[in-house]
Amino acid sequence: MKGYLWTRAVAPEQAPAGADWESIAIDAVGNTIEFWGFKRNQGRVWALLYLRDVVLTAAEIEKELELSKGGVSMLLRDLERWGVVLRVRSPHDSSWRYKAETNLMKMARRVIEEREFSFIARVRADLEEAIRLAEASPKTAKAKVARLKKMELLAEATEKALRLFLKTSRLDVGTLFGVFRSDEEA
Repeated sequence: MKGYLWTRAVAPEQAPAGADWESIAIDAVGNTIEFWGFKRNQGRVWALLYLRDVVLTAAEIEKELELSKGGVSMLLRDLERWGVVLRVRSPHDSSWRYKAETNLMKMARRVIEEREFSFIARVRADLEEAIRLAEASPKTAKAKVARLKKMELLAEATEKALRLFLKTSRLDVGTLFGVFRSDEEA
């Protein structure tokens, strides 16, 4: 699968007893996040904080994941902006520490709202423009316009499914399947 690297932060023979599962899980999350178009190490940082369920300093994250100070700083800033990592400070400590957002639905909702909806809006706008231009051209066959309109329906159905998912935390793809039927079945 593209983007899925099987790497570990520490070689299995060097890992402390019981830590192998953590390394595999952290890298699996990092690879998944990278596949979705984010930075691999964003997923690794979040997974480390989530699995450990403790607050860590940037320096501790650097050491655990073998990342540079500047890299961790940028990753944490991005993760804070997405709301998946929270910055906290103990009254007895001057260092900032970081913890993972543990509400997975809240995280998914935020990413979908900020990223996927804007993408779908751009796709719909492009398809509307393509339909407008195709309908205005006397050379465009009606079948081509009909296909463009089916593509627009798919984008609309995707947007509706995502909105329903955000409201109910359930994803109903039934309406999407209707758009996938071939022209002969429709």
